[in-house]
Amino acid sequence: MVAVSRGRFEELVGQALDEIPDDLVEVMENVAVLVEDEGADPGIWGLYDGVPLTDRGDYGGGGMVLPDRIYIFRLPICQGCDTEAEVVEQVGITVIHEVAHHFGIEDDRLDELGWG
Repeated sequence: MVAVSRGRFEELVGQALDEIPDDLVEVMENVAVLVEDEGADPGIWGLYDGVPLTDRGDYGGGGMVLPDRIYIFRLPICQGCDTEAEVVEQVGITVIHEVAHHFGIEDDRLDELGWG
């Protein structure tokens, strides 16, 4: 396990988000990225909770809709890594994985692409 402070971990998540190409960031819509220590399932490193862009249709019926949420879980990632460099890598992979769900890409396809 690697000890990474919450502040440092949030920086890593921010850096991973900054690496997403601008053309993709421009079409991300109504989504918040949050850092939590852990989720309800302690084995998961990230979670997308929302309606993917590909499934939105008449999203919210024209009214206000709470944002989708991407959770990145600090403790499981830190527990699964031996060095801070591994934490950096896994945060990047996890952020990409969850953002991909926002775009409607399923786990099977992410596995094929090496982002599982």
